[in-house]
Parts: sequence; structure tokens; C-alpha cells
Amino acid sequence: MSTRQSIHHAAPAARRRSRRAMSTALGLLAVALGALCLHLAIGGTPIPIRDVIASLLGAAPDPRTELAVLEFRLPRTAAAVLAGVAFGVAGALTQTVARNPLASPDILGVTNGAALGAVSVLALASQVAGLPEFFLRHGLVLAATAGGLLVSALVFALVWHSSLESNRLVLVGLGFSGLCAAATSWMLTLGEVYNAQQALTWLAGTVNAISWSDLLLAPAAIVLCVALAGMLHQQRQVLALDSDTARALGMNLGRERVLMLGLATLLAIAGTVIAGPLAFVALASGHASRLIARSTIPTVLHSALIGAIFVLLADLAAARSFPVVLPAGVATAVIGAPYLIFLVLRQSRVRAAS
Repeated sequence: MSTRQSIHHAAPAARRRSRRAMSTALGLLAVALGALCLHLAIGGTPIPIRDVIASLLGAAPDPRTELAVLEFRLPRTAAAVLAGVAFGVAGALTQTVARNPLASPDILGVTNGAALGAVSVLALASQVAGLPEFFLRHGLVLAATAGGLLVSALVFALVWHSSLESNRLVLVGLGFSGLCAAATSWMLTLGEVYNAQQALTWLAGTVNAISWSDLLLAPAAIVLCVALAGMLHQQRQVLALDSDTARALGMNLGRERVLMLGLATLLAIAGTVIAGPLAFVALASGHASRLIARSTIPTVLHSALIGAIFVLLADLAAARSFPVVLPAGVATAVIGAPYLIFLVLRQSRVRAAS
């Protein structure tokens, strides 16, 4: 078959894939909007969804409903959406670089590094009196950001000589992740009981008691990083190929991997700052987006929407299914752990068949 004939036959298939990706994205968007309205409607006092939509459009039926929706519930819903988008896209980028559906920022130590930084601030606040107001207000965010960036920099530096080859990257990341988790557990013993309980709740992953003042810089960082990730679609497709093929196509593997993992790191840190280290969201979102879109790599748009839906429904289930309000991370772990087992078994069957 000639090159012209191959292109002629490939074009309809590409158009079908594009149409499928668009239709599934629109379907996920509709589900996400439904989950958002449901998240706002179900609370201590249920609000009809039509009143929720009216409040969002600036036509609330009464001032009390407007206050409940826009000031009390919307910040929590926005935090869940932002955290889900951040972790979802971070998982898609990490899995593309590692060429492994089991990869996620958790494995690379990013979220545990951010958690260690945040818990260090909580422990320090209970031990040192007279800390500046700026530190008490913004210390957790700054320390979480610094912790995530420091661990990422150390992991990248240790595997840089191998152009961030995926197997070494995962192994080194797992080592740092375990080290940060152990240090976090030790930090919890240094703080007062109240601060330790607060830290444990945050470590489980939660959007409880979120206000608009808690959503300052992270949303802008998430939007920027997601936009950049979407613009790198072609690079991600080449990066998903084997190393020799990618080099033959003229790609600088080290530079592109650093760029992708740098974006994934910033997104994972931003998500952790907002909602804590929500387990399994990044892993499940990236893999599910590839299955739904039938793409060779996890797509940014699908991963973002699936992450948002996952966190919204997980927070709703954790907060409203039990007599006490549980952190959203409890539900993401309950859902994500079986999904991880399914992925591991599926990978084993694929390797055995090949």
C-alpha cells in the first residue's frame, strides 16, 4: 500500500477518534455539572437543584438561599473541583512520562513531600509561641509547596543522568515517598493533640471548612498548568513511545520529561494545598480517561473532568453517608484501592499473555 493510500485510510479513523473524544468529553462535562449541582444541593438543609442553579445564575429565590449556596457551600464545591482537576491532570502527565498506568504523583513522592511540609508547620506552631501572623496564616501553604518542590528536585536530580528513565524514576520516587511518610508520622508525635488531630484529618484529604480566603493562588496555578499541559499534546504522544523512537523523532527526552513532570508536580502540590493528599485520584483519573477516550495516552480534558467528578462524589459520599462528616479522602481510598488492585491484576494478565 502506498503512502498516499495509507494516509487516505488513516484519516477517517482519526476523525472517528476525534469525534469519540469530543462526545465523551461532552458527556463527562454534563456529569461533572450534575455532580457540582448535587454537591451544592445536598447539605445540612437540602436545597432544590433549581434554586441552586438560580443562585449560581444570580437569580436566587431569597437572600438566605443565596448566602447558603454562594458563601457557605460554593467554596467547598470549588475546592473539590479544583483539587480533582489538579490531581487528575497530574496523574495523566505522570502516566504519560512513566508509560505506566500505575504511576501517579503519590509514587514520585510529591504529595508526601507536600504533606510533610504542611505537617511540619502544624507541629512547629504548637511548639513555638509568638510566631508572626503571616506564618500562621500562610505557613502551611508555603511549607507544603516547598516540601513538594524539594522532594521533586531531589528525585529529578538523582535520575537526571538516565534522562529520567521511568523505572528509575518510580523506584527513587517510592523511596522518597516512604521517607516523607515516616518523617510525617514522627512530626505528628511532636505536636499537641489538637494539632495532631487536625493534621491527621488534613492528611486524609478533606475540603471541609473551606472558605474563599483559602482559594487564592492555587486556582490560578492550576488553570495555568492545565492550559500548558493541553498545549503539549503532540509532545506527550511522542513521549509515550519507546525511548529510541522518541529520540529518532528528534525529541530531547530529558527536557520534555522534566517539563511534563514539572507541571505534574505543580498540579499535585496545588491540589494538596487545597484538599490535602487525596489518595488514588491521580492514578484512577489518568487511567480511566485513557479507557473512556480510547486514546493511547491519558487526555488532559478527560482526566480533568474525571478527577473533578471523582472528588465531588467522594466528598458527597463521605460527608452525607454517615452520622459524622468524614474527610473526602476516606471515600477516594475506599473507591481507589479496589481500582488499584484491578489495575495490578489487569497488568499481570497482559504481561502473562504477551
